[in-house]
Amino acid sequence: MSTLTWHPDVLSLTLASLHAHMMPIRVGLEQYAQSYSQIAPLEPTSDAWLNQLAAQQSEHDQALFAEVNKDFARDHADPSSLSMTQLLKALFTMARTLEFTQEESQVLARAWMHQSVREGHFDPVKWPTRIKDFVHKETPSAFHFEPCEDLGLYAVLPDAQWVDRMAQVGVPTVQLRFKSEDPLAIQREIKAAVQAVKGTETQLFINDHWQQAIEHGAFGIHLGQEDLEEASLKEIENAHCRLGISTHGYTEMLKAHALRPSYMALGAVFPTTLKRMQTLPQGLGRLRAYAQLMSPYALVAIGGIDETQFTNVLSCGVGSIAVVRALVAAQLPEQQAQQLMTYFQHLGPRS
Repeated sequence: MSTLTWHPDVLSLTLASLHAHMMPIRVGLEQYAQSYSQIAPLEPTSDAWLNQLAAQQSEHDQALFAEVNKDFARDHADPSSLSMTQLLKALFTMARTLEFTQEESQVLARAWMHQSVREGHFDPVKWPTRIKDFVHKETPSAFHFEPCEDLGLYAVLPDAQWVDRMAQVGVPTVQLRFKSEDPLAIQREIKAAVQAVKGTETQLFINDHWQQAIEHGAFGIHLGQEDLEEASLKEIENAHCRLGISTHGYTEMLKAHALRPSYMALGAVFPTTLKRMQTLPQGLGRLRAYAQLMSPYALVAIGGIDETQFTNVLSCGVGSIAVVRALVAAQLPEQQAQQLMTYFQHLGPRS
């Protein structure tokens, strides 16, 4: 039994203070800019930025982490030991302090412990971003969906007329999000949208209405978490449709990963009034961590993103940004689409 020399609540608050700089939430870009200004001129998405954070730790913090690692080195082979139980509690409390939900905090704490055991020491700066630490035992998916390449500018559009307009100016990816209770109207819009992208290089995804999307030959289908239980994923697979899935944090990303979709949407990055969200805005710090974790997939950042934020969002490691109002509310939508597409020109192939 370890003779514990540190207190888990002290450790959790120290970790939360350290990582508050790299996990900005709620106000998104404003809080991100505030964190960045404290550490400039280093680029906040670089390893050098995290190294400088570690270097700025107080002597008290350094001593605390040294004591944690002393206990960890002695007791990590026994998950039930006092120090391991206390470390797990501290990680959970840290995540809750950073406003992750209780379920997300449990997932994150366990992943950090798995990372520490795998590497043989506890690193207070190294946020877990490897899938093997979140999924202790990988199992093959029951489905096979063709992967997408990076999707570039991703326009989420209200009707087939908008799909036609954006396809004509070369927007690489569009989603028809048509809201109606009329089955005939839904059929009409999906059929028209599929026709609108024919002869273009635009890839069309249909939101929610998977049966009609298959019937009319859409390129792909996008499903929210609430729709996964209702849709027949086997029928979508058999129709050779690409599948995109919305996610809002670790729990939903891991659920999507188990299905091996064609791409994942990560959001909402910033506050948005277009859809009532059950989770807080993720912010750029979380987006970067999520993008590292799910790097094998094509990733789409979504939620409250306008042109002023494109550069910072893309620097987080996603290959696509979804926009709604940035296009449909623009005075000159076609020109705005062309302008937004220029942000993706410098992106190289995904590693």
